[in-house]
Amino acid sequence: MLAGCSPAQEAVQAEPGSALATDGAQSSGTVGNEHTRVGEIWYFALPVPYNTSSKPIEITKAAVEHIPSGIKVLEYGAYDLNETEGLPVLAKEGGPYTPEFAKLKNYAAKPVKVPAGKESTVFYLAKMKITAPPKETARKCRFEYEQGGRAYIQTLDCELDLKVAE
Repeated sequence: MLAGCSPAQEAVQAEPGSALATDGAQSSGTVGNEHTRVGEIWYFALPVPYNTSSKPIEITKAAVEHIPSGIKVLEYGAYDLNETEGLPVLAKEGGPYTPEFAKLKNYAAKPVKVPAGKESTVFYLAKMKITAPPKETARKCRFEYEQGGRAYIQTLDCELDLKVAE
């Protein structure tokens, strides 16, 4: 009797990436609000991807890496800057200047292509609910992307500080 072994399926291992610019506007400080309330929903825009490399990339996923207790991410979305009339870095659901994201096209279901040397016209957004007074900030924005058939992960600086009004 012959027994055969088939090689184990290799998982695609993502490598640390460097294609995205690390010095964007959102990398230089903390955005936040000191007058939030438990139960409110806030939208936090992740840094707009800027591809500094000489080859196009396809972003497959974006997320905030560190979510403190007291904040729950309800969903992530990807929206066109032209449809939101600019970048809503931090916006409260139902606010006068908050885009109606539910009525806009969400591009998160498919990879977002960013040409070489260009800024994306699509940005990623975290929809977050305050479930209890957060004790610390939400921070570090992770992007997963493919370039030339290889998978990469790159973390950019970003920080969100939501304080519940006493």
